[in-house]
Amino acid sequence: MSSVAECVDKRAVACAFGRAAANYDVVAKLQQQTGEFLMQQISGHPGRVVLDAGCGTGFFSHRWRQQGRQVIALDLASGMLAHAREKQAADYYLQGDIEHLGLADSSVDICFSNLVVQWCDNLSGVLTELYRVTRPGGLILFSTLAQGSLHELQQAWSAVDNYQHINHFLPQQMIKDACQDFRHRLISQVYRQQYSHILPLLGSLKGIGATHLHCGRQQGLMTRGRLTALEQAYPREDKHLPLSYQVVFGVIYRD
Repeated sequence: MSSVAECVDKRAVACAFGRAAANYDVVAKLQQQTGEFLMQQISGHPGRVVLDAGCGTGFFSHRWRQQGRQVIALDLASGMLAHAREKQAADYYLQGDIEHLGLADSSVDICFSNLVVQWCDNLSGVLTELYRVTRPGGLILFSTLAQGSLHELQQAWSAVDNYQHINHFLPQQMIKDACQDFRHRLISQVYRQQYSHILPLLGSLKGIGATHLHCGRQQGLMTRGRLTALEQAYPREDKHLPLSYQVVFGVIYRD
């Protein structure tokens, strides 16, 4: 099952997040909120070895280490991994693709993946790979963006041109289907942010590397005219520009 309508440009993903590394933690408030909630789902699990799959700057790798756990930080972007290493966020660092983990079967106790799997081509394949490297009795914790995320921005862009500007996100039913072979539970939440103008809104997406990163995406300059047209077309709430994220949290139990 493909997780997106178009293939994900993995090289573009790595480059975009690598460029964002230096300022990522300043702007990545959504990631911090969802990661905190995801960590709360651990329910006192005693597992010692944690794989932070898609570790980014190592923000949550460090949090896991503070709990006395041994952490493997994995990321596709060398820039992110270098940032995590500089902060001494983990015990081990591994540059690699979450869809093809370079780890042995049953080698970790907890897999933690916060807002990463939406960048992958095949969600069920990713979950199977995380399940493979997790020991029996372990947990796989993940969060992902679902269809409906950024719908306000998509609506505004549709009034400006016919290009695809927003990444494709899975419907919640397809996320549920991808988990059907595992004992699991899913939680769905909406996170909403507000901006005074379009530039900081777009900057928040660029700052976390969340630009349109699918193969065949349209390249083009953001001219002043297009920016003005986008802001004029954007739906407003109390003079603010809202931006919504539909987030699905998953807990998979490794039997």
